[in-house]
Amino acid sequence: QVQLVESGGGLVQAGGSLRLSCAPSPRASSTYAMGWFRQAPGKEREFVAAISGTGGTIPYANSVKGRFTISRDNSKNTVYLQMNSLKPEDTAVYYCTLRTSWVATDTPGSYNYWGQGAQVTVSS
Repeated sequence: QVQLVESGGGLVQAGGSLRLSCAPSPRASSTYAMGWFRQAPGKEREFVAAISGTGGTIPYANSVKGRFTISRDNSKNTVYLQMNSLKPEDTAVYYCTLRTSWVATDTPGSYNYWGQGAQVTVSS
């Protein structure tokens, strides 16, 4: 069983930045795709970004395009979500996900493991 350990959430003012980190435990194959989803209060969970086992990314959610960047450091077995120019509407619980395939997707049901979630709150 793989556990995804997230860190880096918190409270930030609009226009600020945060970086989320996610590390599988025990160490997972670096060839697995990983992604980030988020869920705001009263809204459905939505796709944010994903990265394939080869390091390529699929199109980001339109709402974060140009502001968020997903990356991975296989030497540290960690995936990151760099979030810049944050807006109040980015406030949500952010979930790290892992798929036991190298192919990244934007479909929640295709991911096998989910983290416990990291709260990100952006104040106006």
